[in-house]
Amino acid sequence: MTIKVDYTLDAKGLACPMPIVKTKKAFAGLKPGEIIEVQATDQGSISDLKAWAKSADHDYLGTDEEGPLIKHYIRKVSSPETKEERKHDTVLSLENLQEKIENDESLFILDVREPAEFAFGHIPGAINMPFSQMEFNKLNKDESIYVICRSGNRSDLAAQRLSDEGFQQIVNIVPGMNQWKGTIEKN
Repeated sequence: MTIKVDYTLDAKGLACPMPIVKTKKAFAGLKPGEIIEVQATDQGSISDLKAWAKSADHDYLGTDEEGPLIKHYIRKVSSPETKEERKHDTVLSLENLQEKIENDESLFILDVREPAEFAFGHIPGAINMPFSQMEFNKLNKDESIYVICRSGNRSDLAAQRLSDEGFQQIVNIVPGMNQWKGTIEKN
């Protein structure tokens, strides 16, 4: 699996708590939305870095193991993404989206997560257009667009932006891929 990363951190040969200490320090230099690859050899780093990312409100995207080398992918989250306030008025639950998919409804699902997040798992047929790089001219203003992200926060912001640009049929999917129970594709 090839993942585009913004920074690679070498934590090979280090044991707990050093991979976390080095990752924390490296995160200070990252911008929101950027992805770090932490290379480690300590099996304990899997649970340690997942727990750290969760406690720090960052996105632990996944791991890729190549023999003794463990590559962790973590995305730095910006503060607007972590707020719980919902502003876009049209929302649909994951369960209702799953029902529409099972009924073979024709849906345009716009996944606004970063490409690395998308690569670790997405709804089959979803189109990836990261929130930070949205291209309105590539979307059809007359089509219903179902917007999804990891938790429902970035998709809420994207739905607001789309509405501000004149898109009429925008639906924010909540809570997001972190709760999705349906089929996923990886690439």
